[in-house]
Amino acid sequence: MREQVDAVIAWVDGDDPAHRAKRLQYGGKVATTHNDVGGDMRFRATGEIYFCIASILRYAPWVRKIWIVTDNQDPHAEEFVARNFPDNKIPIELVDHKVLFRGYEHYLPTFNSLAISTMLWRIPGLSDRFLYFNDDVFLASPAKSEMWFEGEKTYIYARKVPATAARLLRWGKHLGKKHKTFGHKDPMLNAADLLHSGFFFLFPHAPVPMRRQWFERFFGQRPDLLDSNIRHRFREPSQFSSPTLFYVSSYREGTLGVRSPKGTTCFFKPSVEKKNGYMARKLREAESNPALLFGCINSLGETTLEEQEMFNQWITHKLNITL
Repeated sequence: MREQVDAVIAWVDGDDPAHRAKRLQYGGKVATTHNDVGGDMRFRATGEIYFCIASILRYAPWVRKIWIVTDNQDPHAEEFVARNFPDNKIPIELVDHKVLFRGYEHYLPTFNSLAISTMLWRIPGLSDRFLYFNDDVFLASPAKSEMWFEGEKTYIYARKVPATAARLLRWGKHLGKKHKTFGHKDPMLNAADLLHSGFFFLFPHAPVPMRRQWFERFFGQRPDLLDSNIRHRFREPSQFSSPTLFYVSSYREGTLGVRSPKGTTCFFKPSVEKKNGYMARKLREAESNPALLFGCINSLGETTLEEQEMFNQWITHKLNITL
């Protein structure tokens, strides 16, 4: 019997004046200047969540329920879903940060994806097995739940990275710089260090499989780690990746399967500075890759309207939707 799997999408509309005012109130200019911490680019929404939702409905109709985690906001997906998926049977429910942080409301508001992802397991009614999507991640081809979950085993698309090598690379990256950037690998390395592990798994910008019961047990035993990771309103260099805690621990227990991520993800990161037909080249790359499973459109609002339209035409055709 196939296991029940939910999808959880973390979404924010950073162009909402009320949300931006809160970021400025709590973060000031320092926190909101650097995009790796709290700059406008981290929160800008250009409709990516509709691609994310549509890809789940189109390519993963076995999903039990879609949860959209928000900060007192609503992407108003009902009309979009009704227009493109009139026979949809997958319920979609909003979950406010206040629900995730019940008992920890003093840490709200939060603008920190690492803090939010640490609390996803606390969604009331969430299935044990779930896939965590950032709103800019989408499925790029038909998927099966067995790609991530089978029996007691969780499967990830990732590569094993030695912690020592990652630590040396981070030291070199920060050398002589006033602002020490906090990137994709850094919270993974922090999680490995917490577990005294000599490795971690570097996973791409793709759906992240998680197990609710594991997090419930782990943080039940280590509430200090939960508290330390959610207290920061903006990303902070001491924070860890909660999925990495799960993956390293599961690997040690023999309940994690690791699949090669090579060729499975197309990561789009356009900007006005990137010339030479960046979007056209990336779209050709995606179209010519028969192994493509996932995609991520990062910072779409940072590029030209022409490139935005190019991507929108490609994804709407691929998912057979209209905006």
